[in-house]
Amino acid sequence: MIILTDEQQVAVTAGFTTAAGNPARVDGTPVWRSSDETIATVTPAADGLSAVVGTAGALGTAQISVEADADLGSGTRLITGLLDVEVRAAEAVAAIVTAGVPELEPAAPTP
Repeated sequence: MIILTDEQQVAVTAGFTTAAGNPARVDGTPVWRSSDETIATVTPAADGLSAVVGTAGALGTAQISVEADADLGSGTRLITGLLDVEVRAAEAVAAIVTAGVPELEPAAPTP
């Protein structure tokens, strides 16, 4: 999981490996998605091997996924990688004072 403030973004990359842990190629361009674009957005690079995850304003959690075709032949075997993202509020940078509706003061008690 990665934790971002509502003012941050982060670069992410996708890597693919064999069962033995060796680097592997995929067929076509990987596809990136966000489970909740009101919390986190994802902007992939043209080759699909990296992306920028940004915050969208809302606080909470979202999941970023990247999906690719592991079958280098004519078939399709989809594999998916996941990244959990939590967006928290950034530090306060200003204090805002707001006024209510003016009203009469209570009358002073009579002695």
